Amino acid sequence: MEEIPRPSAVDGVVRQIRSLIRERGMVVGDVLPSEAELAVMFDSSRNTVREAFRTLKAYGVAESRQKVGAVLTDQHQIAMRDLFSFAMEISVDAFRDIQGYRRLTEMNLFDLLQDKLSEEIFAEMEAINLAIRSASSPEQASELDFQFHRIIVDAAGNRTLSETYGMLKPVIQRIMLAGKSQRQALESVASEHGEIVQALRARDRIAFVYHMDRHLNAGLEFIRDQSSSGTAGDSGKEDS
Repeated sequence: MEEIPRPSAVDGVVRQIRSLIRERGMVVGDVLPSEAELAVMFDSSRNTVREAFRTLKAYGVAESRQKVGAVLTDQHQIAMRDLFSFAMEISVDAFRDIQGYRRLTEMNLFDLLQDKLSEEIFAEMEAINLAIRSASSPEQASELDFQFHRIIVDAAGNRTLSETYGMLKPVIQRIMLAGKSQRQALESVASEHGEIVQALRARDRIAFVYHMDRHLNAGLEFIRDQSSSGTAGDSGKEDS
């Protein structure tokens, strides 16, 4: 019978598996090597590897699938997103807090973006912006709005920033929803997005910061209307 592994041995294998995931560039949906393969790879017992898998599953990093094996998941991030979304009350103060976070991130990405923006990225942003004008529902418009900004964040090439921004998606999208039931708001969002793209194409830092700041302020009127009417979070959109 195999010896019950000590916690330190399990922790060591967990660290090795995490390193393996990073080294191989594995992403959600990828299948980890089997227990037997990892035991050989890490010169460990299968029982230790099995306990390490249980630790990863407990943290929502992996899950077992029949006939497939251990698959990488993002259940931890999903739980965090749901928690943020559930707890978030879209009020004037909440709007300012979230937009404050976005100012610290999106408005300060200019230097990181300059060498990474391509015609392909610009074309994708412009296609999404065009789709916003003809969105069939406020929900679709807010999803497209988020995609536009996510392209900018992802283009900066900072993985941690992208993951954090993604975790806040439910909250950001709830703010983006404010006012989106109004055609005029959709036109305004698309116009503001266009000015941001133009500033990036021109490599104009001052214009980029100005238009992004203006854009992030644009939805406050809708949030104020919702807060005063007691319907916060049920309609419309923010800025973007």
